[in-house]
Amino acid sequence: MMATPPHIMIQEVAPRDGLQIEAKWVETSEKIRLINSLSAIGFGRIEVSSFVSPAAVPSLRDAADVFAGIERRPGTIYTALIPNRKGAELALAARADELNFVMSASETHNLANMNLTHAQSLASLAEIVKPARACGAMVNATVATAFGCPFEGVQPFEKVLDIVKRYLDLGVDGVTLADTTGMANPIQVSQLVASVLMLVPADMVTLHFHNTRGLGLVNVLAACDTGVRRFDAALGGLGGCPFAPGASGNVCTEDLVNLCHETGLRTGLDLQRLIDLSFRLPGLVGHEVPGQVAKAGRPLDLHPIPERLRRSA
Repeated sequence: MMATPPHIMIQEVAPRDGLQIEAKWVETSEKIRLINSLSAIGFGRIEVSSFVSPAAVPSLRDAADVFAGIERRPGTIYTALIPNRKGAELALAARADELNFVMSASETHNLANMNLTHAQSLASLAEIVKPARACGAMVNATVATAFGCPFEGVQPFEKVLDIVKRYLDLGVDGVTLADTTGMANPIQVSQLVASVLMLVPADMVTLHFHNTRGLGLVNVLAACDTGVRRFDAALGGLGGCPFAPGASGNVCTEDLVNLCHETGLRTGLDLQRLIDLSFRLPGLVGHEVPGQVAKAGRPLDLHPIPERLRRSA
């Protein structure tokens, strides 16, 4: 008998990472509607919003209202991105199930993104874990620019691994390696992820890829080959870091689901429902989105035989 195909957990980040870079304001009610639709499809994790300075990311200034308005599906973890203790307090008050703390491997990018040095960020994380535990929330810690920084270039593996060790020492529940500006390549991914898995069990590791240079799905497969099974993705391929020059969208959720299903990997997600939901995004954000499967259709969505061929049959 054939072994059961691996199950890939796709974590939806469009409501946060997808919308944070959008110039057009998306109404709170529309954000809530989008998250409720994603919940109904059955995602195990949805990144709802972020509790950062409204001056820095005005498109997500309604984070508390969005958390208050969503319908929470049993079994789904609703996550908030946070940069510091103040953000954590606001997220816990909003009843986030998980706090996603972010620090960049590149100190230059961390200063641009969070206005904090590494030492300051780590001191903030040390203040966050215990209060989160007391509220029953988990803490995930992300290493942004893990595969390269637009200011400093490639980050040494030793630097990334040291940050992962520091996260673990502070008691986090999971670690994410983020390719913030799409600088990763599959060989680099395989090597870094294999090194991280010597420190962290695979079920605690998430990979977050952007498709800036067209390698997002290839990098997913490279990480999958190392044993990682958790990946962030954004509906329609929305997203990008507002503080990283040249940033563009995340790996597209429906494209990733299609890849998994075509290669025998299970996701538990309905591709057609994702495509239907993706069709709503241009009206929401005011422009076309980069996802490809929604435009082309599923591989076996066949088309009518041309009339001239049917007449000659």
